[in-house]
Amino acid sequence: MKEIYFNKDELLNLEFSLNREILRANMSNVFACTTLAGCNTRKYHGLLIAPQPKIDNENHVLLSSLDETVVINNQEFHLALHQYKGGVYYPKGHKYLESYSLKDLPVTTFRIADVILTKQMQIQERQDRLLIKYTYPSDGANDLSSAESMTIKLNPLLAFRQVHKLSVKNSSADTSYREIDGGAAFRMYPCYTPLCIQFSKKVKYEHAPDWYYDFEYIKERDRGYGYTEDLFMPGTFSFEIHKGESVYVSCGTEECNPFLLSQDFKRETSNRFSITTMEDVLKRAARMFFCRKGTDVDVIAGFPWFGRWGRDTFIALPGLCYAVDDMHLLINATDTMLKDFKDGLFPNIGSADKAAYNSADAPLWFFWCLQQYAAMTGERKYVWEHYGKVMKLVIHAFEQGLPNIRMESNYLLYQGQDGKALTWMDAVIEGNPVTQRKGYAVEINALWYNAVMFTKSLAEEFCDDAFVNKWNDFATVFPNVFKQTFWSKDLGYLADCVYASNKDFSVRPNMIFAVSLEYSPLSIKIRQLIVEKVKKELLTPRGLCTLSPKDINYHGHYYGNQQQRDRAYHNGTVWPWLTGAFCEAYLRVYGSEGVDYVMQIYKGFEEVLCEYCVGSIAEIYDADPPFKPNGSISQAWSVGEIMRIKYLTEQYKYVAK
Repeated sequence: MKEIYFNKDELLNLEFSLNREILRANMSNVFACTTLAGCNTRKYHGLLIAPQPKIDNENHVLLSSLDETVVINNQEFHLALHQYKGGVYYPKGHKYLESYSLKDLPVTTFRIADVILTKQMQIQERQDRLLIKYTYPSDGANDLSSAESMTIKLNPLLAFRQVHKLSVKNSSADTSYREIDGGAAFRMYPCYTPLCIQFSKKVKYEHAPDWYYDFEYIKERDRGYGYTEDLFMPGTFSFEIHKGESVYVSCGTEECNPFLLSQDFKRETSNRFSITTMEDVLKRAARMFFCRKGTDVDVIAGFPWFGRWGRDTFIALPGLCYAVDDMHLLINATDTMLKDFKDGLFPNIGSADKAAYNSADAPLWFFWCLQQYAAMTGERKYVWEHYGKVMKLVIHAFEQGLPNIRMESNYLLYQGQDGKALTWMDAVIEGNPVTQRKGYAVEINALWYNAVMFTKSLAEEFCDDAFVNKWNDFATVFPNVFKQTFWSKDLGYLADCVYASNKDFSVRPNMIFAVSLEYSPLSIKIRQLIVEKVKKELLTPRGLCTLSPKDINYHGHYYGNQQQRDRAYHNGTVWPWLTGAFCEAYLRVYGSEGVDYVMQIYKGFEEVLCEYCVGSIAEIYDADPPFKPNGSISQAWSVGEIMRIKYLTEQYKYVAK
């Protein structure tokens, strides 16, 4: 993969370009997101989306779009593209798109008659700011152009609203502006940070406040949500650009020095690296999920609408940190999660007074995350010294029993709550879980065994005899109880969930964790049978199906309104993050002989990097061909677990040598 590239024919085809999205984010959770064609198709799209601490600390769309008009020899060419109510496109500026490429920085190239204009955008790493560079090249691209200069006009379209909402024209909006060095600042409502638009050269601003009505976001329409909004256009910036010149634009929440914009842009560019491999692309994607807030580090579960999720954080961290080559981030993010640790549980979603503790497995993935850290760094002593106490607190809480989670006398972990789904299959429709899985869930108990055994191994290594002696019987008895509870010799695989005398033998991917985890309660023969069962019925080029296609409740496509999508979410829909567990299970069963097969699975994800979100991996995919991407366009545990596959193959290659 030398670079990501789209040609004019692809960009001109709206069926193609509107279904491919671009994303740029920094470690403050400030991001820009739109389509290849530059037309916003979601309410979550915009060029500057930033948290608003004085309002709710949630993400808000400040700058929805920055519409460009180029004036050459007194003739205007409108480069923007919007869809209005009724499916009307105006203006149709995509016809001037020549190419889009991503190697060092993303470059959009326009061709207007015989003139070439390029645009590069990047989110500044340490500032809440979008930087744009317009260049009128003087090289061979413009040899045929007789125009020594052109005028560029920019019309900002402002939203100033929370990402999950939509704006409408209203009399409360402040339609004024404030002059600042090299540009103007706007603040539509109190408590918002301003939007400061500044230029690296002299610019003319004409204030002409107006509302544009009925922008239509087709992705929201297809998802069954409100999909039209009004945006505010305060006025027009205009500047002249000469052949061979570059002009820089800053769109940020604070004023900057406009005379330093070219230096700022070059400095940011120097911190980027060229794309030469699939790993380079995933490394870029991985960096975007980390969000620093002072000394805290959160993992954004997915763009453009997710925040921090406990379960997702622990699952994504090892692969993400491996991708960016910074395992300290795993410690930082884990320590941040610990600030919301309560009564043996980590929050499923939210933090502080907004935390929801409705996840039975988030605490168990905490153990797994530390286990991966120890394996990747060799820092077992550090794990025990810094987290051993918390690990024992979780185990003790589960042993003593929480309101909806408890270890029973047979050592198995029971979980369940009416109206809630406490496992990762957590979709709920009108108060009823779609896949509640109340009772003994197979992956919960596999994770439980792994957690206790990992803790016991550290306790043995660092002389905590009391803990070791207390859990010796568990270590001896649990494997047999697990097998008796979940295994069917006749069917040749594990039950997904057991409640009282009912055993649910729906073929789901959750059984794979009983094989992939370091401590498995199963014999190698049973593990091999499970791997082959999952491979035969659930494995696709995009991950594992959440339900076998042979099942009457199987949904091969994820589409429709919220209820329709929730019914499919864990009943067929493919999740890439599960590929990590499958590949690890495969390698545990087949060793170095399985490396080539696993590498084929890994390399198969290269083609998705030019689909949906350019340069990343989606949350979910259809279970039926052609495996259409859906859900969050860039998902942390999708990227993390696919990168962890690469790590695993390297380990097994090393073992083979």
